[in-house]
This record gives sequence, C-alpha cells and structure tokens, in this order.
Amino acid sequence: MSVAVVTDSTAHLPEGFAERHAVRVVPLHVLVEGVCSLDGVEIGPAALAEALGERKNVTTSRPTPAEFATAFRAALDDGADAVVSVHLSRELSGTWEAAVLAAEEVGSDRVRVVDSRTTAMGLGFAALHAADAAASGASPAEVEAAAVAAAERSSTLFVVETLEHLRRGGRIGSAAALLGTALAVKPVLHMSEGRILPLEKVRTMNRAIGRLVELSVKAAGTGPVELAVHHLASPERAVELANRLEEAVPGCAGGCVVSELGAVIGAHTGPGVLGVVVQRA
Repeated sequence: MSVAVVTDSTAHLPEGFAERHAVRVVPLHVLVEGVCSLDGVEIGPAALAEALGERKNVTTSRPTPAEFATAFRAALDDGADAVVSVHLSRELSGTWEAAVLAAEEVGSDRVRVVDSRTTAMGLGFAALHAADAAASGASPAEVEAAAVAAAERSSTLFVVETLEHLRRGGRIGSAAALLGTALAVKPVLHMSEGRILPLEKVRTMNRAIGRLVELSVKAAGTGPVELAVHHLASPERAVELANRLEEAVPGCAGGCVVSELGAVIGAHTGPGVLGVVVQRA
C-alpha cells in the first residue's frame, strides 16, 4: 500500500528535504499589514525579518480546510492509497483542526491526521520519519505511529531576543513577557505538552547559546541523535551553535542541519531567535 505524507510549512524542512523524502507541504498564511501571502512560497525569512524590523503588523493564520482537501486529493490522485498528515501542535494553531475537517471531507478512512505536539524540526523530523516508513512499505497505521513516536522522542529548545513577539501572538502570557522585558533577560524556552513554556532565564545571548548546548547534550543522552538548528536573520550565530553542538553531542554522527525559520514561526519569535531540535533515535 502506498502512503503519502503531508505536513505544513512550520516544519521548516531544510531546502531539498521535502522533495528528497516525498513530503508534501501545505503552507500557512502570513499577513503583513493585512496583505496575505503563503509561508515559504510567497514570503520568506528575509521579507519577514524586514517587515518585523520596520515594525509592520505581522499576523498568521492556518491553511483553510479546502487547501488541505486539495492537497489530500492530489496525493490520492497521484496514486497514493492513503495519506498521513502531520502538523504543528493544536495548542499553537488551528492548522490541525483544518486538516481534520479536510480529512472528514475527503474520507477519514483514507486520511489520518497527526498532532505532533511540537513545531519546527520537531515536526519536520516527525514528517521525515513518517515518510521513511512509508517508503519502506509501511501501512497507514504504521506510518502514523512512526510520526507520533518520532515527535515524542524530540526536544525543542530556543532562545529569543525578546518575548514581545510571542506575547503579541498570544503564545506566551503577558506576565511572563513583561517580567522578561523588565529584567532584560534572554529567556530560554521549550516545547512541553504542545505549548511554548519558559524554561529558564539568562542574562546575555552568549550565555543563552551556552545553555542551549548544555540542555541539548542533556536531552540527547548517550544514544544516536539527529540535530537541527533554527534561526531568523542570525546565520553566523546559527552556524556557531551548530558547530558547538556537533562537538558536544557524541551521538550526532550525521552532522547538524541548519534551517532558517519561515514567516509563520518567525513572526511569533522575532529576528535573532535561535532554536535547537534534538531528535533521539
């Protein structure tokens, strides 16, 4: 049985990964001063960073159920017998809900929708592991299970220059954002139970990067891992962080992939964000 894997643009797969693994990506919507664009298709990281730097009003919205239904039908029309659609946490977006509505329209017996409970390459690795299972001839239930298991084995950590963008988007409480701003700290955050939660506070970005490395080593444990570094408008810091991780994490045999965040996640974190995803085997 042939199973197609679908994800959304918040997976922020590095360039070429989606094509190589035959993963279909449905873009979310980004609105800059009310003008809607498709994430990763019509607007990318550079345009987003410029808009945020100019303090333009940037908001995001989920794909419509119709857009998902079109993607699911295209996969089935191209020869797939079933679809497994893997998406960012329902705690952060209505994307999962839109995919569920589309699956009911197309046929829930042929389309399975997974809430990864994470985002960025936490979601990306889940989609890639699902695609690898599909390529090996796994059943729809096994492909779904591969996505869920991979997501549960991932740890997502990141540090932002300011909590203001997360506060504006409702992704973190006003009290936490106000405290972080008042103390001029760099907050280290993580994904937990599908939500973005503060983990600890440090005084400088250099210390924050050091903590990302330490926390990543702890999350990796002693087994083999895949690593990803995300950033927005901070390529030098991202490369530095990736190099430090490759040296510090013994189980990282395949190197660390670096991917710039797209407009949806970047709109909520702001320029200067650095993130790490540790995917345990």
